[in-house]
Amino acid sequence: MTRQKLIELLSVDIYQREALILSDVNLQVDEGEFVFVTGKVGTGKSSLIKTLNAELPLVKGQGEVAGFDLAEIKHREVARLRRQLGVVFQDFRLLSDRNVYENLAFVLKATGWKNKGEIFDRIEQVLNRVGMAKKKEKMPHQLSGGEQQRVVIARAILNDPVILLADEPTGNLDPETSTEILNLFIELNNEGKTVMMATHDFAAIASKPARTLVCANGFISDSSTESILLDFEKILGKV
Repeated sequence: MTRQKLIELLSVDIYQREALILSDVNLQVDEGEFVFVTGKVGTGKSSLIKTLNAELPLVKGQGEVAGFDLAEIKHREVARLRRQLGVVFQDFRLLSDRNVYENLAFVLKATGWKNKGEIFDRIEQVLNRVGMAKKKEKMPHQLSGGEQQRVVIARAILNDPVILLADEPTGNLDPETSTEILNLFIELNNEGKTVMMATHDFAAIASKPARTLVCANGFISDSSTESILLDFEKILGKV
């Protein structure tokens, strides 16, 4: 069965302000794929995620994400694109003055949900999915790092996005918690979500055989977990 193409970049140069970060990026990601993006700090992993999320403008090349043309996207269309994407950040970005339930309700209301009963039911669903249903009254500062990241993942899947973009989601977590969070992403991928995860966590890459994009020397190369495992240090150096 032919899978739907969800991400396509053709001859794309990725910039941070005036600085060229990645050159001539050619990339296709299909529905249901799990893709790692790895490389040293500063090699363009986060810039790639931000380009796909329309946080960084596409100034050269062609790009399409979930049916949206990144080169031609209008400001009013960015919100529609982002409803098709669930983005998970390393630094959580939870609202510190609201509890878990209120954090998620804020997102639903901001994306057009109005019925209180439907909002309650959807929040219950996603919190159950990530194992945080019993913590919905807790404030962010009362949660561990792993618990906060589970809430962030719940927030990311609230509107049932077609793609999950994760930018160093285990970067601030201990190894055991990192494994738990990675397993949650794997489960979501097995349920049909397309996942692109930027990480320099070698243990995460080693534990999940998957397509792997390597950012190095201003370019992205497409590889596999197995080939990276054979000579990881030679490809990336110390990460």
